[in-house]
Amino acid sequence: MKSRRDFMGMALGGFTALGAVGGLYAAKETWDMLPSIKSGGFTTIDLSGCFAGEPMVEKWRGKPIFVLKKTADMPKHDRDIVVGDDRYHVSIALCTHLGCIPAYKKGEKKFFCACHGGEFDTSGVNLPGLPPPSPLEIPPFKIEGTTLILGEEGPEYLKMKQNNLIA
Repeated sequence: MKSRRDFMGMALGGFTALGAVGGLYAAKETWDMLPSIKSGGFTTIDLSGCFAGEPMVEKWRGKPIFVLKKTADMPKHDRDIVVGDDRYHVSIALCTHLGCIPAYKKGEKKFFCACHGGEFDTSGVNLPGLPPPSPLEIPPFKIEGTTLILGEEGPEYLKMKQNNLIA
């Protein structure tokens, strides 16, 4: 036969175990990385879903990223990322003048920053005589098949960096 003392002991043990589980859960949540830190790592982009002449906007480390699959009539440039037979423009979508986000004008085939009239061609090169002091910055990337991995410096990026083409 169980006594009242046994019941109190079991009840106290149960509440203690429940509190310990709650404390461990809270500790785990505290130790986990914040979403903002997780997004600071790598971003993968499947380039096979890109349509020629239609820019995609992705996000990497809290910054917008332009990915533009170039059409055959768009000029080739050393800043282009070549995957198979396709050429891509990839850049951080922040104007190098004041940090505004340029818009892509499909008819004119250029990026236009409305803040002060800055313009960039389809390779992200700033057009002369306008406010942006430098081309759109190319984020670190690595190519694996038709996948672009942002945040990792692959051989293609290192070659661009060596030739001073990333910014």
